Amino acid sequence: MIEQLPNPQYAQWKFLLAQSDEVTPNKAEIRTKLLDVIKSENMAPFYKALCEDLKWQVDDALLQQMSKANEDKLKQLDATIEDAVANLGESEVRDAMQAKADYLTRIGDKEKAANQYRLTLEKTVGSGQKLDIVFTLVRLGLFWSDRDMIERNLDRARTMVEAGSDWDRKNRLKVYSGIYHMSTREFEKAAVHFLDGISTFTAVELLDYQTFICYTVLMSVVSFDRPKLKEKVLNAPEVLAVVDNIPFLSQFMNSFYGSSYSQFFQALAEITDTLKRDRYLHAHAGFYCKEMRILAYNQMLASYKSVQLENMAAAFGVRVGFLDQELSRFIASGRLHCKIDKVGGIVETTRPDSKNAQYQATIKQGDLLLNRIQKLSRVINL
Repeated sequence: MIEQLPNPQYAQWKFLLAQSDEVTPNKAEIRTKLLDVIKSENMAPFYKALCEDLKWQVDDALLQQMSKANEDKLKQLDATIEDAVANLGESEVRDAMQAKADYLTRIGDKEKAANQYRLTLEKTVGSGQKLDIVFTLVRLGLFWSDRDMIERNLDRARTMVEAGSDWDRKNRLKVYSGIYHMSTREFEKAAVHFLDGISTFTAVELLDYQTFICYTVLMSVVSFDRPKLKEKVLNAPEVLAVVDNIPFLSQFMNSFYGSSYSQFFQALAEITDTLKRDRYLHAHAGFYCKEMRILAYNQMLASYKSVQLENMAAAFGVRVGFLDQELSRFIASGRLHCKIDKVGGIVETTRPDSKNAQYQATIKQGDLLLNRIQKLSRVINL
């Protein structure tokens, strides 16, 4: 089993401590846990970054003590590298260099760790070991929310996997890619990657299996149509084995698929609160909630030519005024194809004209192309 390096739980705790008391009511408990870990592992660089980001008062005595322990350990690791260079072979030199990189990662020194891994990569011969280092760099980027580091190393990992790799590393790459796409709001890409790796999940160094299933369900529900959702998720034995252990997740996916909209809205509220506490999805919690409401409204309206506004509000368990405002906003933005008869209190479905929509899209794209050609011609004439 691959070590959790860096440990994603520490990044999650750091994220929670940066949130409001409403999102993280148990800050004191989390702070105590994190400080205990920092002290036990002498994570001086991480402690400095934590105090800077969270505006904590630095304990100078503690920092000095941990920094001294880090210096002593690094001197020991450097001596091991020098001895390996002088007396041992290339394999031993590489192992000693990686041990130093791992230690720098463990104490939270991001830049030095990344540089040391790059040096280790140059000394590494085996493609599998090279790929493992690249995966560690991806995890380092995820830990510190460094998008550039994540993208560069995921691209490198894909190139290496395409050149030839074992099934375990190929499947781990799917999970890593899914996490990245999920964090950048590419939900459908994330769902595809997660489902590809669901039966062979081994990336426990990045997240636990229960969290992986939760992400898979959330990304799939917002991305896939009903037949695919039923086939790939609701009937998946991997999902069924775990989903009941995750609060509100079973109610969320089953009530949405089964058109039990009142239960769905209750579960969606709880799921949205969960997303706000997740460091990958907190920035997308509002967007995700909005998209799921639009999907639910569209799903219900697709079954009727018209429906009483009062009956629709009752089905979703909301007030008529709230639903009227919601539908009006989504209709105005073109996300719902219906209109509201305020006098009769009726929502009438308007089927979109696909041919007309294609015609309008073609006209719009043509205008954009002509504008670009005109700008280009002016540049060429100059």
